[in-house]
Amino acid sequence: MTFHPLMVFGIALLASVCNVAAQSYPAKPLRIVVPFSAGSGADANPRFYGELVSKLLGQSIVVDNRPGGSGVIAVQTVKGAAADGYTLLTGTTSTIGVNPVVMKDLPYDPAREFRPVILFGLSPTAFVVSGNSPSKSLKEFAVASKKAGVPVSVGNYSAGYELLSYWFGMVNGLPITPVPYKGSSQVMTDVIGGQIASGMIDSGGAAALIKEGRMRALVITADSRHPILPDVPTMKESGFPDFVSYSWSSIFVRSETPDAIVDKLYGAFKAAMDGPEGRAYQASRTAIIVNYTPKEIRAFVAADAERFRKIAQAAGIKPR
Repeated sequence: MTFHPLMVFGIALLASVCNVAAQSYPAKPLRIVVPFSAGSGADANPRFYGELVSKLLGQSIVVDNRPGGSGVIAVQTVKGAAADGYTLLTGTTSTIGVNPVVMKDLPYDPAREFRPVILFGLSPTAFVVSGNSPSKSLKEFAVASKKAGVPVSVGNYSAGYELLSYWFGMVNGLPITPVPYKGSSQVMTDVIGGQIASGMIDSGGAAALIKEGRMRALVITADSRHPILPDVPTMKESGFPDFVSYSWSSIFVRSETPDAIVDKLYGAFKAAMDGPEGRAYQASRTAIIVNYTPKEIRAFVAADAERFRKIAQAAGIKPR
């Protein structure tokens, strides 16, 4: 292939402009768009680390909460912004991995239109029942549920937890009726009060109530037991070696963002997470820190999305 001299010049000029922009980055405040309301689980990490990163980069960072539309509003906000590293997205399991599986005519393609920067951590899911439940183990729960002969109601507050509920039912041979809620606190309140048989929720938000004995976690979906909940077995050790799943959140930027800017953002966020303040913050939470590079995050996210796609297919769930 022969390139016209003007084309070669244009490519060189564009590369030069991108290089200059990356060297001066950031020259103005940054914005992190969060797809859920202030105070939600996905809101905590960008707020905490954003403050540390702003000191490292010498620019303020504003957290912009754009809840609604199952995260679509936030994603569209970032998609419509310039690919210059000044508008960041807090991508989550639901917005990046699950929405493409369950939503029809999704107005964005996470794999093609966004690239990851930093993964904040992996949080295992807990299958919980009331602290007063007679079932002390997953086996006891499955036996009692089959004997009752009615579908098991499982509270959840996102499409991802709904899919995990179906998966849980399939491997245990239990018919499942997912019950949607607007948030985890409502699920936990009804599980504790016995209004609903069980819940599929983030282990981090449930840990305190589990330790108090108000709820009982029969299993978690981590690869191994969690130090904060050492007495709770995993699905893996309960006879389901492939049942490993985590909820996660990560910083994403538009896919056209220059590599040098992504590298600078990754370095700043990693330094914040590896510093003493970051370590102390992590010690108080159940998220598992994995230190993935942007390339490794991309592979992890792709595998996660494919797993949810297979669960939906097996459960007969079609995009709606």
